[in-house]
Amino acid sequence: MAALTQWVEQEGDRPAPRGHSEQITVDGETEPVTVKPGVWISNTKSRRDRLDADQLAALRDLGVGWA
Repeated sequence: MAALTQWVEQEGDRPAPRGHSEQITVDGETEPVTVKPGVWISNTKSRRDRLDADQLAALRDLGVGWA
């Protein structure tokens, strides 16, 4: 979610390309972690039946249409 949030803040609601990478800080890690939000959102969409209402609402707040 952090990588997708960064993407939306930078680019608006256009879909993140699968090849795009975002650097995020993860609690407990000393170095930033590279995440591909386009890949993450694609994987999440294929598993959307396992998401709870709060997770779907968070995605909708970020402009994810299928959520």
